[in-house]
Amino acid sequence: MSTPRPRTSRPAAPPKPPLPIGALFRFGLHEIRRLISAGVRDAGFEDVRPAHVTLFRWPGPDGRRPGEVAADAQISKQRVNDLLRDLEHLGYLTLECDSDDNRARIIRLTPRGRRLHETAIGVHAQIEAEWSHAIGRRRYQQLRRTLDDLIRPADRHMPRQ
Repeated sequence: MSTPRPRTSRPAAPPKPPLPIGALFRFGLHEIRRLISAGVRDAGFEDVRPAHVTLFRWPGPDGRRPGEVAADAQISKQRVNDLLRDLEHLGYLTLECDSDDNRARIIRLTPRGRRLHETAIGVHAQIEAEWSHAIGRRRYQQLRRTLDDLIRPADRHMPRQ
């Protein structure tokens, strides 16, 4: 009979490196967008898709040109114009001629579009409240201050009046 061989232990796997900050931002953004789209649908806006809701993110489309919205949403002007036509057909907005440039158009929200935008803002505020509760008010406020210090857009893209 042979003697049992002693078990050799495997070396521990090296710890996984932390996720890159860009991935964390992306995951957070995807989660916020998903929750806002779901909240808008749950509030009765069942005829809009997540791509439509994207156009209503801060500061919203009202009073802006389609090209400005496209730049903020980081999607093509053609795609934004397609989505705007959908939203116009659904009664969420109108496209008016820009008095400064007859070739350009200005987006104007209808009362229905304003309700959708207000709903999206409300859902976003609810997400922030839930996240603040999850990690504590002090940590959440510090997170906001830190992000504001790091990410200072030169122009916060205020809509035209």
